[in-house]
Amino acid sequence: MRCDVRVEAPVSQVWELVTDIRLPARLSPELQRVAWLDGADRPVVGARFEGYNHHPQLGEWRTVSHVVEVDEQRVFAWAVTDADGRFGVPTLDPAKSLASWRYELEAEGGDTLLRQSALVGPGRNGITLAIEHRPDREEKIIAFRLKELRAGMEATLGGIKALAEGGR
Repeated sequence: MRCDVRVEAPVSQVWELVTDIRLPARLSPELQRVAWLDGADRPVVGARFEGYNHHPQLGEWRTVSHVVEVDEQRVFAWAVTDADGRFGVPTLDPAKSLASWRYELEAEGGDTLLRQSALVGPGRNGITLAIEHRPDREEKIIAFRLKELRAGMEATLGGIKALAEGGR
């Protein structure tokens, strides 16, 4: 899934916002707070950060994300792992991520085309649990969760756009 927004601000300004890992917690309905781990303080491949989430049906849980791609002012991507085993066997292996997230930035004149994308899985996650409890509702569960994720992405992108354009 992906969402795009045109931001009337230069790529360098938008890049500063998308690489601020704490910002989405201010904008997202699910992500509550984020902090760098292992002494990291900026996104570089291999850096890790923890996130704390809340969902009305799933409760609260912690994740550990691994920065998997950084292309300065173009791409910032991370894989989210289930460090505490909230959805199955605990793992810090990005290859078994709950989800992968990615920002892509493209200059268009003085503006920026900002794209956020998410891939759920391949590891166990909240969708997996819900389907196991109600296999007869699999299609509805997936559709509902994708709708929630899209709403969260749109809120985050809208917030980034407002902050970048408000700083003009």
